[in-house]
Amino acid sequence: MRVDVFSTKPHDRSLLSLAAEGQALELNFHEARLNKDTARLAESAEVVCAFVNDDLGAEVIAELAALGVRMIALRSAGFNHVDLIAAQAAGIAVARVPAYSPHAVAEHTVALILALNRKTHRAYNRVREGNFALDGLMGFDMHGKVAGIVGTGLIGTVLARILRGFGCEVLACDPQPSAECEALGVAYVPMDQLLKRSDIITLQCPLTPATHHLINDAAIAAMKPGVMLINTSRGAVIDTRAAIRGLKSEQIGALGLDVYEEEGDLFFEDLSDSFIPDDVFARLLTFPNVLITGHQGFFTREALEAIAEITVANITVFRQSGVPLHPVSRPD
Repeated sequence: MRVDVFSTKPHDRSLLSLAAEGQALELNFHEARLNKDTARLAESAEVVCAFVNDDLGAEVIAELAALGVRMIALRSAGFNHVDLIAAQAAGIAVARVPAYSPHAVAEHTVALILALNRKTHRAYNRVREGNFALDGLMGFDMHGKVAGIVGTGLIGTVLARILRGFGCEVLACDPQPSAECEALGVAYVPMDQLLKRSDIITLQCPLTPATHHLINDAAIAAMKPGVMLINTSRGAVIDTRAAIRGLKSEQIGALGLDVYEEEGDLFFEDLSDSFIPDDVFARLLTFPNVLITGHQGFFTREALEAIAEITVANITVFRQSGVPLHPVSRPD
C-alpha cells in the first residue's frame, strides 16, 4: 500500500519508517505541505498522511479522491483542518492519533508558566550580556495561587496533577468533569467563575464552533486583572486581537502561546533569513510579557514515537478491514 506523507521533517521520516518496518507499506515523503497545488503529488497513493497545518478542505479532498486516495491518516489529535463532510461524501476515511503523550503538552504548559513567572528567558539573555541586575525579574510563588484549566481531557488531567503538586488551588471548566480530577481536589466551576477567580488560566480544550474565540474581549474583561493566560490547545481558541488589547490595558499580565490562530504560514518553517509577514503576530512579539513557542508542546521523543506507531496502526488496520483503528466521523 502506497502512503504519501506530507509536511515531512527529518524526525517524521525516521520514526515513521521505523514504525512501518515489516508492514508492507510504501512510504513516500514530501517536504511540501498538502494543499490544492501539491495534492497531485499523491497520484497513485491509497493513503495520504497529513499534519496539523496541511489543507484538507473540500477542494483538496476532491482532488485526492480523483487521484484514488481512500484514506487520510492524521499525525495529530486535532482534526479541525479537515472537511469531514467532504471526506465522507468522497468515500475517504479519516483517522487521527487521539492520544500520544499528554505529559508532553502538560509539561510544556508548565514550562511556559514558570518561564513567564520567573522571567527565565529574559534572565538568560541578561546574564549572557553580563547584566546580573534583578530589576524587572520578580515573580510570584506558585504555591497558593488559583489555576484555572479549561478542558480536562487527558492533557488537562495531567496538568491538574502537576499544578496540585505545586500547591495550587485548581479550578476547571469542562462539560464532562473528570473523576480523576475531582479526586485530586479539582473544583469544577462555571466559566465565568473560573475567569473571575484564576491567577493563571490554561486552555486545553479542542477547537470547535463553541470554543472558537472562546477568549475574546468579554472573557478577558471578566478575568482577574494581571492574569497569566496560557494556550497550548488550538490557536483560534483565543481572539488574538482581543488578547493584544488585553495586554495593552494590562488586564493580561502575561501571555504564553504554543499555538496561534494564523500559524499555518509561520510555524514549522525557518523564516530567520526572511521576515514575519503577519503584522498581528509581529505585534505580539513586541510585548516583554509574551512568550511564544512554535507549536512544540507535543515535541518529545516519546510523543513522536507514539504518533508514528499509532499512525501506522491506523493505516494497517484500514488496509485489513477498511476502517482505521481511530476513525474520525463527521459531526451530526
